[in-house]
Amino acid sequence: MTDVEQAGSERLGLELAPGKPAILRVDSVAPADLGDWTQEYRAALEAALLVHGAVLIRGLDVRDAASLALVGDKLSGGTVAHETEAFARRRPLGGPVVSSLEWPPDQPMCMHHELSYALEFPRLLTIGCFTPPSQGGITGLADGQAVLDALPDALVERFVEVGWTLVRSYNSLVGVPWQEALAAADEAAAEKYCEAHGIDFAWQPDGSLRTAQRRSAVIHHPLTGKRVWFNQVAFLNEWTMEPSIREFLVAQFGADGLPFNTRYGDGSPIEAATVQILNEVYEAATLREPWQAGDVLLVDNIRMAHSREPYQGQREIGMVLGAPVRLAACSPTHHPAARP
Repeated sequence: MTDVEQAGSERLGLELAPGKPAILRVDSVAPADLGDWTQEYRAALEAALLVHGAVLIRGLDVRDAASLALVGDKLSGGTVAHETEAFARRRPLGGPVVSSLEWPPDQPMCMHHELSYALEFPRLLTIGCFTPPSQGGITGLADGQAVLDALPDALVERFVEVGWTLVRSYNSLVGVPWQEALAAADEAAAEKYCEAHGIDFAWQPDGSLRTAQRRSAVIHHPLTGKRVWFNQVAFLNEWTMEPSIREFLVAQFGADGLPFNTRYGDGSPIEAATVQILNEVYEAATLREPWQAGDVLLVDNIRMAHSREPYQGQREIGMVLGAPVRLAACSPTHHPAARP
């Protein structure tokens, strides 16, 4: 930590406790003053993110998309990452604010980094809790640097050497159609998108689309230069699914036609034992703090993975995907060959 980072972090008076993210408690700020408050503390918050990876701000009382948009816009300098290749839908909530992914409330959303399979992804997530659930629904956090250090050396070395591959089989039952995910009106536009983004594609006999994209499992943070475990190897892998769900999907689409799955970068299957190790290391590194209405959680998306636990009741979470970063700026070990 540099002296500037140390001073910025100390200025905030963060609460630090084992198993929890760094928490900043503030007095309620009037909506008219929210922009000025964010601008005043922007540098200190950025410094704190470099140190801790995430900061939960409690007391701002951000209860709607307009207020969250103002905070997110100030912190990200007005730049927003445009989500493509989505595997679940979000609802637009106004301006740059979108909902969390539409995912069954009774199913966990395992650790992942937003858009880690894309060529451009957000560095800063500004997440606001408008309505907390009655039970559960915690957004867990795991430090990609700590996860990398905790993983077995041989496992890390293999993924560094070959990378990882996301395989998708688009269908009308699960996820979003390829037209929506790739923002493509027809097959020619879909092919053009894939070629421009380093994605292999194959049209199936029934007219569906299957894609495969090889990416780096470990990259370097563009601001700190430190290596981080940055991928969705475990989240989108078949062995992370509940057995009953996997059995249903295999029965519907076949073992090679799952809506999404991950492999080693050389195309070989990832063992169930490897996925179990990844999820166990994530769990050991997870930080948790239940949501309260008005909370704002700032997350360095490149350093910190996040999850969503099952919940009951209404849960309204907004998000700004800010400060986009190109994969090429993160010293990837595997940079896809894309054609304009």
